[in-house]
Amino acid sequence: MKKLLEKIKNNKKGKKNKQDDNNKEKKQINNKDSKTLKNVLEQYNLNKSLQKNIDLFQKDILKDDGTIIYRKFKNRNSSTEFCLIFIDGMVKSETINKSIIYPITTYNLNQNNKQGLNGGTEDLVQHISDEVIMVDDVKIVNSVDELIHNLLYGDSILFIDGYDKALIINTKGWDTRSIEEPSSETIVKGPREGFNESIIKNLSLIRRKINSPDLKFKFRELGVRSRTKICIAYVEGIANDKILRELEKRLDDINIDGIFSTAAIQECINDAPLSPFRTIGNTERPDVVASKLLQGRIALLCDGTPVVLTLPFLFIEYFQVNEDYYDQFIFASMNRVIRIIGFIITIITPGIYVAITTFHKELIPTELALSIYLAREGVPLPTVIESIVMLITFEIIREAGTRLPKHVGGAVSIVGALVLGDAAVNAKFVSAPMVIVVGVTGISGLIIYEMKAAIISLRFIFLIAASLFGIYGVIFVGMGLSIHLMSIKSFGIPYMLKIANMEKYTIVDTTIRMPWWLLKYRTKFISKDFIRMKNNIKEKE
Repeated sequence: MKKLLEKIKNNKKGKKNKQDDNNKEKKQINNKDSKTLKNVLEQYNLNKSLQKNIDLFQKDILKDDGTIIYRKFKNRNSSTEFCLIFIDGMVKSETINKSIIYPITTYNLNQNNKQGLNGGTEDLVQHISDEVIMVDDVKIVNSVDELIHNLLYGDSILFIDGYDKALIINTKGWDTRSIEEPSSETIVKGPREGFNESIIKNLSLIRRKINSPDLKFKFRELGVRSRTKICIAYVEGIANDKILRELEKRLDDINIDGIFSTAAIQECINDAPLSPFRTIGNTERPDVVASKLLQGRIALLCDGTPVVLTLPFLFIEYFQVNEDYYDQFIFASMNRVIRIIGFIITIITPGIYVAITTFHKELIPTELALSIYLAREGVPLPTVIESIVMLITFEIIREAGTRLPKHVGGAVSIVGALVLGDAAVNAKFVSAPMVIVVGVTGISGLIIYEMKAAIISLRFIFLIAASLFGIYGVIFVGMGLSIHLMSIKSFGIPYMLKIANMEKYTIVDTTIRMPWWLLKYRTKFISKDFIRMKNNIKEKE
C-alpha cells in the first residue's frame, strides 16, 4: 500500500512538473513571438550583392505584394547595376523617371571611376546622392527597418550592386483632398481654409499662420503595425513644459495595433474617460489651432485625419467659437451668453416641465395649467414616458438627418418634425405642450453641437431625477454636475479654471469677450509667458 501511495504521489508530481514545463514553454514561445513582432526587421541585414538585397525584399519581407515595383537598370557608360524599389500609386512617376532613372543611366560613371571619385574620399553611393540624383531629400541608410518604413510611406529605395547600404529618395506622390472649408465649422467671416488628410500640408498651414522660429514640431510614431506618423506642435517659451512632458508620457504609454485618427489618441490620453465632457479639444481649422498655440496650448496632429487635437481643454471653450474673434466684441459676447443659456435650457427643460406638471402644479399659472390639462386630455401616456419617447424620437430623426445624404437628410428632418409631430398630436399620442418642450430642447442643443454626448446624457439624467423627486431632483443633479465639473482636470489644469478663477489672467476671455486691445494676458497655469502684447513686456518684468 505504501508503494502504491508513493507511486500515485510521484505521478501527481510528475504531471504537475510537466504542466509547469509546458506553461514555461508556452510563455517562452509567446515571448519569442512578441519579440519577433516588435523587432522582426532587425534580424535582416543588407548584402553587397544586388540580387540578394532584391530577394530579401521580394521573397522574404514583402513577398506576395503585387503593388511593389522592382525596376532594375544599368548605367550606359559602365557595368554598374541599380535597382529602384517603390510602391505603385504612392510615388510621382515624373520624379522616378526624370530625377532618378534618367540621370543615373546617362551619367558618365566610367570617367568618375577613373578619377577615383574625388580622390577616393567618397564612395559611389555618396557620389550618386550628392551629384547625380536630382531630388530634394535623399538619405543613405543601412537599416532594413528604416528602409521598409520609408518605402511603405511612399519613398523609393535605390540599391547599388557592390554596396551594403541604400538610398532613401523622397518620391511621395499620393493624391490628397484639396484645402477647403470644414463642413462642421463653417463661418460667415474669417478664413475658409481647413485641414486635410496630409500631415505635411497641415503643418504648412499652421506655419503660414505663425511665422516664428519658436514654433516647434516633434514627430513620433504610434501603432505597433500601422506606425502612424503624429506630430506635437507647440510654441517654445509659451507652452508649459510640464504639460508637454505629461503629453509625451501618455503617448509613450499607448500600446495599440494601429492608429488611424486623432479620436483614438484622444480616447487613450483623456483625463476623464468615463465623463461625457471632453478634456481635449479638436478642430479642423488652422486659424483655431494657431490661436490656441499662441495661448499656450499644445496641438497634436495625426497623418491621415484632418482633425487636430488641442490641449489642455477647459469647459468654457465649448461656448467659444472661432467666429467670436472675427465679429465685433459686443456681438460676440452676446452670442456666448446665448450659447450658455441654450446649454442650460436643453438639459433641464424636459425635467423642469415634468417636475412642475407632476409634483408642483401650484407653480403653474391657472390659465396655463388649464391649457396644459386640456391639451393632455385623452393622452394615454404619463408625462415622463411621453417626454422620454419624444426625446428618443427627436434623436432618431436627428441621427437619420446626419447619416443620410445631404439632399435626403433635410427632407427627413422636415418630415419628422412637421408631419410626424402634427400627426402625433392629432392622434392624441402626445400632447401639444410636450412637442413644444421637446422642440425647444432639441433646437437649443444644436447651438453647441460639440457637446452632443454630454447634453443627451444630462438631459435624461435630469428628466429621470425630476420624475422621481420633482424640482428637488433637478436641484440635486445640478449640484452633482457642478461637483463633477469642478473635480475634472485637463493635463493638470482645473477644468473650470476660467469660471471659478476671477483673476485678470483668466477673466478677459470667458463669457464676455473683451476687445482685442484688452486681451493682454494668456491663461495662467497653462502658459509660461502670461503677457500677450508686445508693449506690455515692462509690466511682465
